[in-house]
Amino acid sequence: MLRFAANISFLFTELPFLDRFAAARAAGFDGVEVLFPYDFAAQELRARLVENDLAFVLMNGPPPNYAGGERGFAALPGAEARFRHDFDRTLRYAHLLKPRHIHIMAGRAEGAAARACYVENLKWAAAHAFPYSLTIEPVSRIDMPGYFLDSFDLAAEILDEVAARNLGLQFDAHHAQMLTHDWAAAWARHGARAVHVQIAGAPGRHEPGGGDIDHAALFASLDAQGYQGWVSAEYEPRDGTNAGLGWLPK
Repeated sequence: MLRFAANISFLFTELPFLDRFAAARAAGFDGVEVLFPYDFAAQELRARLVENDLAFVLMNGPPPNYAGGERGFAALPGAEARFRHDFDRTLRYAHLLKPRHIHIMAGRAEGAAARACYVENLKWAAAHAFPYSLTIEPVSRIDMPGYFLDSFDLAAEILDEVAARNLGLQFDAHHAQMLTHDWAAAWARHGARAVHVQIAGAPGRHEPGGGDIDHAALFASLDAQGYQGWVSAEYEPRDGTNAGLGWLPK
């Protein structure tokens, strides 16, 4: 049976952030994920998770640079020291929040130097953060221009090169459709590597069920293959979160 989580950086934004935990539980979600939780004290976030009996499924790292820098820089040559320094802040939050996964954002970069930097940072992070589960996620450049990890085949090559047992694939169905124009083929080719799944419509990033992705077929595939991870809703509601939850299995 699939387990569904709400990305409360996207969902329930009609509410103050700390009230979104209770809203997610009331709507029927068993877990939540947060893109960047660093604006709030980790102790306060942990209290909301416990109070609402919610699993904390995923967070991104390292923390973004709010002075105008990139929201991910693991593949940025020359930023290795900063990556390692800031990743330790991610781990300080993780020690208290206990996320199922930590997504390491590659950032905007290109070329052989970026790939080598990314691989070395991932090797270091996987060893440094063990036993935390880390993920990498191919992202469409339509959604994030210049993002380094823009291919599922490239992600597979990097996972093989890093060869860390606590590093896996984050499969976002929206990005899979935008990148390959065939989410089902992308899942058939790479789904066995997936430790975390995210869902949204495509094109656009609205409720599952519209556009070019057959989410019922995706859920059936996950069930049939015995997928044990979470399925996280990471989309922009069209007319309020609760009004668009008809896709959520009861």
